[in-house]
Amino acid sequence: MSRFVIETTYHLPVYRQRVYEAASVGDACQLAIADEGWEDEDEDVDTSGETFVTGIWENADRAYQGTARMIPDAFRETIRRKADLFDRLVVLLRELAQPLGLSEVAFRRWLPSVLAALAEADAIQGRSSMLPGEPTEDMP
Repeated sequence: MSRFVIETTYHLPVYRQRVYEAASVGDACQLAIADEGWEDEDEDVDTSGETFVTGIWENADRAYQGTARMIPDAFRETIRRKADLFDRLVVLLRELAQPLGLSEVAFRRWLPSVLAALAEADAIQGRSSMLPGEPTEDMP
């Protein structure tokens, strides 16, 4: 029988509430994000995140010894799994955002919603919107 050291993690939200003077909500949010002072922080223990596995070592007595093992997907952080799935779905959607067997009329009805979804995905991923089929660093 093997011995496993399992490292688990959970996220503890830390927050602050401050007043920012700005021309718009977006400008105020940018000021808040750029603000590096956290001397008035509070921990929100009531909303701490799920517990998930961040490391596995076999035949070890403590972390980073023994043989490092892959973390089974079901035990990874849910938000990370969703983000990975999102990335895969965006790649698939980009491939489909070209006329592949749809009638021209159906394609013209379908394409605007796909382009809007891709623009939203690009914004979430932090890159400027791209046309379907346009290569990126992470796409062939």
